[in-house]
Amino acid sequence: MAGIETDKRAETAQPKLSTEHLTVAFGRNGKTTPVLNDINLAVGKGEFLCVVGPSGCGKSTLLSTMAGFLSPTSGAVKIDGEVVNGPDPRRIFVFQERGVFPWLTVEGNIEFGLFHLPGAERRRRIIHYIQLVGLEGFEKAYPAELSGGMKQRLEVARALAVNPDMLFLDEPFGSLDSITRLTMRKELLRIWEAERNTIIFVTHDIDEAVQLADRVAVMSDRPARIQGIVKIDIEHPRDVSSPSYLELRDGISQQLGLAHKI
Repeated sequence: MAGIETDKRAETAQPKLSTEHLTVAFGRNGKTTPVLNDINLAVGKGEFLCVVGPSGCGKSTLLSTMAGFLSPTSGAVKIDGEVVNGPDPRRIFVFQERGVFPWLTVEGNIEFGLFHLPGAERRRRIIHYIQLVGLEGFEKAYPAELSGGMKQRLEVARALAVNPDMLFLDEPFGSLDSITRLTMRKELLRIWEAERNTIIFVTHDIDEAVQLADRVAVMSDRPARIQGIVKIDIEHPRDVSSPSYLELRDGISQQLGLAHKI
């Protein structure tokens, strides 16, 4: 199958992020539930990696552990060769539920993480990222006055304004309607191509992964492992009807056991 790497670990000479035999298990009432099993993965600097897998397999757990919100049971997560022991303000997590502050305007939300900067630099970044996500004219608007897609743009702008080293996105478009999802995919790609942040993006949508990613990590059922890495070697913008696109999409579906199922 074209694009599917034979080595389940990404081959990256100097990975930005790596997981080394990462295992996570949760304990409750004297019982241990394994979630992640011996995850080995490498992500290059400036790469856009999507993670897909069955519902409940541990995709969000993997992302939270990478970002430092959860501690591994064994193994390690490393960023720039250093073990991750907790969250870091240089790495921003965009949650599935929108996290904009309803009591702040668009400008106020973007400015929130910039308190340490001089006033002129704060203003420059606010203007830059409002323009980048296409929210000109809504600077003084509150989240309640914005559409769902605009709120999501605001969340992305707020995340990017702090100049993050990495972005972790957990199904950020999951609650949006299909048309807005397509728009936000295009917006995120445009922003990524301009900024070149390292992005790790969890999604349950195979088409979304193939449309966005440089590579797609395919997870198994729980306790989850990485059962394949698919390289998406198609230039943007991607033709979703092209044979190469369909072959890659169908290959991921087959890995997930979804081929020929309704």
